[in-house]
Amino acid sequence: MKKIIVPVDFSEQSEYALKVAASIAKKYGSEIFAVHMLELSTAILSTTEGMQQDQMLFLIKLSEKRFSEFLDKPYLQDIKVTPIIKRFKVFSELNEVAEKHQADLVVMGSHGADGLKEIFIGSNAEKVVRNSNVPVLVIKDDISDFKLDHFVFACDFKEDNLPALEKAKDFANKFSAELHLVYVNTPGDDFLSTADIYARVSQFLAKAKVGKEVEIYNDYTVEKGILNYSKDINADILGIPTHGRKGLTHFFMGSIGEDVANHSKIPVVTFKL
Repeated sequence: MKKIIVPVDFSEQSEYALKVAASIAKKYGSEIFAVHMLELSTAILSTTEGMQQDQMLFLIKLSEKRFSEFLDKPYLQDIKVTPIIKRFKVFSELNEVAEKHQADLVVMGSHGADGLKEIFIGSNAEKVVRNSNVPVLVIKDDISDFKLDHFVFACDFKEDNLPALEKAKDFANKFSAELHLVYVNTPGDDFLSTADIYARVSQFLAKAKVGKEVEIYNDYTVEKGILNYSKDINADILGIPTHGRKGLTHFFMGSIGEDVANHSKIPVVTFKL
């Protein structure tokens, strides 16, 4: 956990993410790369080349000043923070920054349940999740000291989730958190008998070479099951696998993953398969 990317738009939520990144950085000696995407209007982009360059220079200087003020926080003292300004608001660039600097984690703020349309449907958070090859930690509240004791990882225990489980194990180990595995069984077409569930889980764990128990949790929907189980064990964080650009996996298809991330009161971390 040596290098952390934090997207910054100067909002309250991006400061929440910055605080969590700072908390992690102090524990692990991490460097933070604070990344701001310039939002360029169509009017600016359609101006003549000379005027466009002048306006770009003005916006960059303005962003640099605001960035400097935004990063002047007591909790960032003694932490190496590198500000980066990208000229266009293209979130694939965030993954390019992460790969260039060999980042281990992206920490990003989100409004949470304030509005699903603005948060996870066509939103910045979803775009980052889709494009990021490193884990993305979504933060929605002000957390002064980021500690993890109980980490819930939920999936359907099909073979394509094996890489995500490996990343979740590594994440849990880095934070000295206990990893809880859960399968949510629901009524309807996705219902599995006890025997079928245990057969699938046993085969999955054998391939993963993981000697852990999996909680079989019954609920009306997958998202309710994940949230209710996490509440029952007083979890500190939820982990969910994603397929990224190729289409989100079971927990990001339909509304399941969006509902989990949007309604969860605790941080959510995604792992790209």
